[in-house]
Amino acid sequence: MRRDCRRFALATAAIALMAGTASAQTLTMGVRAGPESIDPHFTATGTHAEALIHVFDPLTRLGPQLQIEPGLAESWRVVNPTTWEFRLRRGVKFHDGSDMTAEDVAASIRRMQTLSGPNPTRIYVRRIQEVRIVDPHTLHIVTSGPSPTLPNDFIRLFVVSARATAGLTPENSNEAFNSGRAAIGTGPYRFGSWTPREQFTVDRFDDYWGGRPAWARHVRREIPNDAARVAQLRTGQVDMIVRVPAADVATLERDRTLQIVKADTVYVFNLSFDFREQTPQVTARDGSRLAANPYRDPRVREAIDLAIDRRALAEVAMEGMGTPQGQMVTPNIFGFNPNLPIPTPNVQRARELLAQAGYPNGFRMALNFTVDRLPGDRGVGTALAQMLARIGIEVQAAGQPAAVIFPARARGELSNIMAGWGTLTGEASYTYSSNAHTNNPQLRLGAFNWHGYSNPEMDRLIQASEFELDDNRRRELLQQIGALFNRERVALPLASVNSAWAIRRDRAAMAAGRADEETYAWDVTPVAAR
Repeated sequence: MRRDCRRFALATAAIALMAGTASAQTLTMGVRAGPESIDPHFTATGTHAEALIHVFDPLTRLGPQLQIEPGLAESWRVVNPTTWEFRLRRGVKFHDGSDMTAEDVAASIRRMQTLSGPNPTRIYVRRIQEVRIVDPHTLHIVTSGPSPTLPNDFIRLFVVSARATAGLTPENSNEAFNSGRAAIGTGPYRFGSWTPREQFTVDRFDDYWGGRPAWARHVRREIPNDAARVAQLRTGQVDMIVRVPAADVATLERDRTLQIVKADTVYVFNLSFDFREQTPQVTARDGSRLAANPYRDPRVREAIDLAIDRRALAEVAMEGMGTPQGQMVTPNIFGFNPNLPIPTPNVQRARELLAQAGYPNGFRMALNFTVDRLPGDRGVGTALAQMLARIGIEVQAAGQPAAVIFPARARGELSNIMAGWGTLTGEASYTYSSNAHTNNPQLRLGAFNWHGYSNPEMDRLIQASEFELDDNRRRELLQQIGALFNRERVALPLASVNSAWAIRRDRAAMAAGRADEETYAWDVTPVAAR
């Protein structure tokens, strides 16, 4: 019996050692949200892309401070005003062992141009008219006009296998990817498993063109509840967490077992309005129907703007983890206008404007806002409801998960929405062409203009900026667009998000956070490798 006990003890020790080794090779990250499908072209949502970039490489990449870098394309150049040449890396392998070629890139572009959804990725290929394959590693991309920022757009051109996706339709694509059958990429990790709203797992791809990843396995565990995410970090159930709730940052900074990393991000909370003649969620205070949509009156939009105290949102509602903003893009974005001020609240003037617009007693409205997408969104939405009440608007706070609110927005069911928008390409044209141009499928502009805003002058400026090759002139045009956007109050920029990460020092380390708030396994170093 003593011999059997000794054998059992040795076996247990060996299993524990093996488990410890496996754990040391696995990076388990607590995230607020994960992918919405395994199809990288399904949606443009940031949390979707930052998960699937582990499996699918983009044609170009953005560095930590949004500088453009090579991805699957090792170089690019302008051939003529409407043609770009992209040269692909040689020797890149898909996870099934096949070679990545120009045909795979062309097939990926065609998919993105035809798929649609609440946040369509076709915005990133909106300028492309034709793809010409010069040879297996060279493409000529023909655009509808001069497209100076095309390499920036391609940070979200995730390349899928043409062979694995052949014959897929919009109706069966998700099933094919989610089962793993079509989830064949060239990224540093292979698709492992996915349980929606719970966990996404990927395994190291040893033949990755960029070198062997440090982590053998990466697990992204969805923990939307902030308190639960912090608790799992402290108990060691996860190695690190992203988007640390503002209320916990100071406390966690005092914990010597943890590393806290903070960064300013490009995400800007904003309140956007429905410009249609009739809107579904606004009534008189007694619940009766109004003769017109109040948001169409510029005095009403200005009144709401003046009711908002952006400094209070950043310092109180976001608990110090925000920065007041007066435009849709942050100062590090190309096209930021330094002459646009941050609005100063004026409750008295706001009341006067409402009275002039015919609403001396205000009106009743639902205020829609996300509660799980970005740090502080719930607090900002709740605070906005209180601020609008000060000028006589009766507000029903309607906070909902992003997975509910974005499809409802696309279906035209909302009268407004407060959510975050990030200029992920590093250039303001991405933001304004998506949100302020008239929704025009033929021009592939205004893809995120859900609210019916249309202004010929805005359209003219945006189209001019899209085709302007001279950087100085394009910057001037983008600054003019930003000024017009603010005068029209297409949406009200509120505050940008400051984000924080917390990492267990005995497990891993991270040098810095990214300006786009995305978190990749290769930016995190195992303790043993330090």
